[in-house]
Amino acid sequence: MFESLRAVPADPILNLSVLYRQDTNPNKVDLGVGVYKDETGHTAIMKAVSRAEERLLVEEDTKAYVGMAGSKRFCDLLAQVTLGADHQVLTDKRVAVAQTPGGSGALRVLAEFINVAKPGATVWVGNPTWANHIPVMQSAGLIIKQYPYYNSETQAVDFDAMLATLETEPEAGDVVLLHGCCHNPSGADLTIEQWQATADLIKAKGLLPYVDIAYQGLGEGMDEDAAGLRLMANTVPEMVIASSCSKNFGLYRERTGTAMIIASTSEHASLAQSQMHSVIRANYSMPPSHGALVVETILADPKLKQMWRDELKTMRKRIKDLRSQLVDAIKAEGVQQDFSFIERQKGMFSFLGVNAEQVDQLVNKHSVYLVGSSRINLAGLNQHNIAYVAKSIAAVL
Repeated sequence: MFESLRAVPADPILNLSVLYRQDTNPNKVDLGVGVYKDETGHTAIMKAVSRAEERLLVEEDTKAYVGMAGSKRFCDLLAQVTLGADHQVLTDKRVAVAQTPGGSGALRVLAEFINVAKPGATVWVGNPTWANHIPVMQSAGLIIKQYPYYNSETQAVDFDAMLATLETEPEAGDVVLLHGCCHNPSGADLTIEQWQATADLIKAKGLLPYVDIAYQGLGEGMDEDAAGLRLMANTVPEMVIASSCSKNFGLYRERTGTAMIIASTSEHASLAQSQMHSVIRANYSMPPSHGALVVETILADPKLKQMWRDELKTMRKRIKDLRSQLVDAIKAEGVQQDFSFIERQKGMFSFLGVNAEQVDQLVNKHSVYLVGSSRINLAGLNQHNIAYVAKSIAAVL
């Protein structure tokens, strides 16, 4: 049987980490994989997380299964963080929530749920979108189509083209995948006015919004970053949301996320919850517990919650500062090309806007590792390497 297998090409983003580790250049810089790094280049454990883990080490008294939907307390707290504690859909009990193995687990659970509700449904994803969105949706049996999202010439959301496509091409019952904030890979987000226009169109056409919010808190703030998602939930009768605690709690390896389904009635939400349990049971059966326990410990304790919010604010400010510093450093190298768009974007990612040959030169001649699309992780910059990166960019331009 196995002699028919063929090697699968390495993931282009994850393979960058392998190449980076093998590189002996002392000036090498990793701007590829999307994890937050501090000034020393280290992805440190947040202090609030460490405090919560210390408490759990003393208080946790079992390792029994947590059930298919995970911790109810965690699910309730994350629904409040994502939607807002007083959102009407929570008051009306129209939300089904399950704890999942990371944001990717949430995406897959919701994709399989959609395929149960409407087998072979069409999902419209933005061009570009996160590299794993399409494989996750396709592997769940969904059909993928694309709408224009980012204009590489204006370095901004091509909203007119996006809205025109969604106006004319999707059919009732199709799904529209949207990034909640801090768009990966472009860093270009919808304005609140654009969210409203999109929500109105989705409602009028009978489409299902599927919001992936993986970076809440790393753009403008926890509430500010969820404003578009909350507006959408106010507008449409049904919606699905995948959220992640990997970035805003730094729990990458703990695989902590949530899948949320907003239904038109509380009765439909109850049915959705049971179907989601069925999907989970046939997949991984039970989610891992530790990361969710950490998050609920933090969110349920006012002092730990404030400590976490303060740390997140520091991370967010640092990313914003790095955006400005990179633009200034490139300008200081005498580059005439305008890179000011980097300052206007949000979250950890931006496209540099250089071509494939220039990306190749940055990687192979200068040991500045970035994705082939020219996407960079701003959090990979620091005071020790930002001048070198700017000089390298100037050299390939």
